[in-house]
Parts: sequence; C-alpha cells; structure tokens
Amino acid sequence: MKNIDTVHAHNPSYIFRLWQYFRVGWATYFGFIFAAVNTIITTYYLAIDNISFLLGIFPTFGHYVIAVIMIGIPCLIGAGYIHTKRTPAYREEAKIKVEANPHDLRSLVNTELMLVIMYNLNKLLIKKISNKQFTEKELTDMNALKKKIQNHNNYRTLSDNTLTDIDMIIKE
Repeated sequence: MKNIDTVHAHNPSYIFRLWQYFRVGWATYFGFIFAAVNTIITTYYLAIDNISFLLGIFPTFGHYVIAVIMIGIPCLIGAGYIHTKRTPAYREEAKIKVEANPHDLRSLVNTELMLVIMYNLNKLLIKKISNKQFTEKELTDMNALKKKIQNHNNYRTLSDNTLTDIDMIIKE
C-alpha cells in the first residue's frame, strides 16, 4: 500500500497565516461592527438630526439606536435566511468553495466511502450474529470492495475526478 501524506502544509508561511487570520478578523468582526456603528452614527447625525419630523420620532440618539436594533436585526436575519434558503446564490457560493478547495470535496468522498463500508459491515455483522454462514458471493464481494478501496487509496489525488472515483467503488 502506498504511503499516504497527511494534508498539512509542509512549509507553512506564518506571514500568510497571520494575514489570513487578520482578514477573517477584520471582515467578520471589526469590519462588521465598524460598518454598523458608522452607519448608525452617520444616518442619525446627517439625516435625522436635520429633519424635524424624524427628530420627533427619535428624540435622542439612544432612541434611534434601539429602533435600528429592533428593526434591523430581524430584517438582516430575514435577508440571511432568504439568501441561504431561497436563492441559488448560496448554492453557487458552496460550489465555488469546493472548486477552490478540493479538500472539502475529499471530505465528502471519504464520508460516502465510509457509509458504503459501514453498510456492508453491518449486513455482514448481522449475518454473523445470526450464526449464518457467508456465501461465496459475499466473500467475493468483500474482497472486491477491499481491492477497490486499496486501489482508490493508492492512486487517489485531489482532482476533479474524485467523485467519479468514488462512484467506481460504490457501484456493485
């Protein structure tokens, strides 16, 4: 059997790793909070503070912040739900992620392979517990599956052919 290399960076670049952490921290946390605070302050002091009927609705900045939070958060949750569940945009994002990172696809393939193996093992285990003998066909099928898995393990790569490779193993 071929030695399998682990999927770790051989020479990790700490500068690029730190750059990645910085970008995630900025985009996910700081950028989000900064944009929200900036939007609330700007809209209050440029729009509401200068329009008298809006100033009657929001007499202080605190009232405006509470109103924005009470209205904004449910609206943004709804927009996120629609984006995730009701539009094709999220599915396309997932496809792009898999195209850009074949390790995600490998995880799916490994899970599919494990399900096939567990299903076959459970069938055989139930038969063994019931004190039934394995048929010649079952022994042949077990050996064939073993050879397919060994072959797949020896020659698999992180490529676009990964899903077709697993189909070759799963089909009986």
